[in-house]
Amino acid sequence: MHQDRAVVVTGMGATTPLGGDVASTWSAMLAGKSGVRMLTEDWPETIPVRIAAPAAVDPASVIDRVQARRLDRCEQLALVAAREAWRDAGAPEVAPERLAVCVATSIGGLSRMLEAYDTLHERGVRYVSPYTIPMMMPSGAAGWISIELNARAGVHSPASACASSTEAIGYAMTLIRSGRADVVVAGGAEAPIVPLTVACFTQIRALSYRNDEPERASRPFDAGRDGFVLGEGAGIVVLESAEHAARRGMPGYAVAAGAGYSSDAYHLTQTDPEGKGPAAAIRGALSDARTGPGQVVHINAHATSTPYGDAAEAAAVRLALGEHAARPVVSGTKSMTGHPLGAVGAIEAIAAICALREHVAPPTINLEEPDPAVTAIGIDIATEPREIGAAAGAVALTNSFGFGGHNVTLAFTAGGAGR
Repeated sequence: MHQDRAVVVTGMGATTPLGGDVASTWSAMLAGKSGVRMLTEDWPETIPVRIAAPAAVDPASVIDRVQARRLDRCEQLALVAAREAWRDAGAPEVAPERLAVCVATSIGGLSRMLEAYDTLHERGVRYVSPYTIPMMMPSGAAGWISIELNARAGVHSPASACASSTEAIGYAMTLIRSGRADVVVAGGAEAPIVPLTVACFTQIRALSYRNDEPERASRPFDAGRDGFVLGEGAGIVVLESAEHAARRGMPGYAVAAGAGYSSDAYHLTQTDPEGKGPAAAIRGALSDARTGPGQVVHINAHATSTPYGDAAEAAAVRLALGEHAARPVVSGTKSMTGHPLGAVGAIEAIAAICALREHVAPPTINLEEPDPAVTAIGIDIATEPREIGAAAGAVALTNSFGFGGHNVTLAFTAGGAGR
């Protein structure tokens, strides 16, 4: 009986390689700035990749010092973004039993786990921190947020690799539509820039080796792309039933109109080159939003800058939207943020909402020589800020595809949003 409840986005928060909040991140995106830099930390010389995209603002400098010592960096990032989103939503007055949290991560507190392992072997069990388990568990970020906000309608933390936070937002929509909650704090966080993670991704040849030009290393859809750049950060949105938002006079940024899911059942780390799984997720999001390909004006692509994945996504977009549909403007914002794994879907959802609200798509930087295979498919990739349609019913999509065959697409519309 609640399946037709409209869901609106009333708050947004982010801390990314481009800025410590939504405003600075979005401004840097439109300016085409890169958050990728050379790593200066003392890492093993045997690791050939020396670049990454760390958060622009250290979360430990924002959070209370005592609390920060009890949190993994992933949890710190999540709290920073959640606090911004909650303030942005006007700190809604909602019964605890009607407030839920759905905040995801792909890896969670990996750095603390590694530190605890080293401490155990170097100093012994008595020196292992009792906070290690809460720091390393993937649900830790969601748990801390739920405690801070007194959210008692449920606390969830889906783990779907690089689609984790996108799926978290989709599940949050379901919580509201089903009547389980009126307000849900949703998104994701990730802090994976540690030697082990970089070494592991290096061994599967997933990362860019452009150590001599970090800012130009992430280059979605470019013929010279050679892998993604590891990033970190957090993106959080406050989702609310339209009725609840209206009762407190809070206009939404956008309507969270649809979510589509599929699985490839093809390969653990590669997408089906024909793009059938991702295309099904795109079609599912449009169907859930009760709209069609002709209404899509913008797509924030998954576009990690891998030789294999970008071409498959281009094929999926064309397969899902059809040969004769109007061509939406496509942005690959990982060219600027790098790839914060489980957090990136929420960060890109926020970028898609900002694009829809301001009628401008951010650029895909470093696209100097488009891949002929992508060009032949005919998707329209923005290389500078581009105006997008502002007609009623306009749709912005964001795609996220993860290892294991996870495919999630979200659809946002401007209808009913007045913020």
